[in-house]
Amino acid sequence: MPAKSAAQQKAAGAALAAKRGDTPKSKLKGASKSMMESMSEKQLEEFAHTKRKGKPEHVSKH
Repeated sequence: MPAKSAAQQKAAGAALAAKRGDTPKSKLKGASKSMMESMSEKQLEEFAHTKRKGKPEHVSKH
């Protein structure tokens, strides 16, 4: 499932880096922290590798 916004894609990238050990888990905040805990590495990869072109920065919760 691809990311729906640029912010979601960035958060997934940060969570993926922490899950792989490239970034300390203590540096994560908010969405990236919860994504790291609740999603598998494969799911995070799918979100993180989504192209940002044409994606809004944020998606409203409507």
